[in-house]
Amino acid sequence: MTSVSAARYTRQTLKGSLTTLQVQHPLFSAALALQGGHLFRFAPTGSDNWLWLSPDAHFEPGRAIRGGIPICWPWFGDPDRNPEPVRAQFQGESLPAHGFARTRMWALAGLSETEQGVTLTLVPDDKAGPGTPPEAQWRGDAAVTLTFCFRPDSLSLELTTTNTGTQPLALTQALHTYLPTADIGCTSLRGLHGATYLDTLDDWQLKTQSGEVIFNGETDRIYQAAPTISINGPDQGFCLSARGSASTVVWNPGPDKARRLSDFPDHGWTSMLCVETANAASDFRTIEPEQQHTLAMTLSRPQAR
Repeated sequence: MTSVSAARYTRQTLKGSLTTLQVQHPLFSAALALQGGHLFRFAPTGSDNWLWLSPDAHFEPGRAIRGGIPICWPWFGDPDRNPEPVRAQFQGESLPAHGFARTRMWALAGLSETEQGVTLTLVPDDKAGPGTPPEAQWRGDAAVTLTFCFRPDSLSLELTTTNTGTQPLALTQALHTYLPTADIGCTSLRGLHGATYLDTLDDWQLKTQSGEVIFNGETDRIYQAAPTISINGPDQGFCLSARGSASTVVWNPGPDKARRLSDFPDHGWTSMLCVETANAASDFRTIEPEQQHTLAMTLSRPQAR
């Protein structure tokens, strides 16, 4: 692991039982867990956390953190719902949703600090061992890198996969961004009008979005588009832009599922939503040997008019 002993703004600490990197820059703060390469805090100085983190989240080995930006890789969602080329990379049964990267140990491989920002680069920590059993059930050969770029007015995340094998590598993936809102019933998304989407709550039917996306209970959709999206809440707004993506997942558990979710308060669904930069469903990516693909997102505030 790259040492942070000489770093000016970045320190290694513990949160719960997990090793974390804490960034305390004069212009912003950020925090991520090395388990999962999981960013769970970013806040410009004087601002609240731009990411929603469950008050019931646990920071324990082998347990995914509820909130922040989980990394879904090398498959997204239910393994059995993935396209055949992606399923062909699996062997065995009882695989977890969203892959194994979110509970994999990562190591700091690069650190850059300036007066304007901080960039952190993570890679899987080989010293931590082979990882979880699902990792051994995946046939893929790949190198993967996470790069976080923090600035006072934005956070960016890049997930780069390089095919190190001799056969094409098919995968689905997502940057599963949880965002806060004062009231989900008064929150909407702009930018998806006219886009088609798979409604996973209605037998995966293909539908077309008309107008803004609003939330009237449980929502789970895979949009077949990745435009710049404006997230408009009653108290604040965000702008989410994507690169290397042609799909966007929009999710809110609603009241019934919220009561069934682990590490999630019963009423938590009223104060959060997920807008996920993805390569999901028909937007799965096939990477040829020695080639790479980068999935990236940038979260910022809307430009003042």
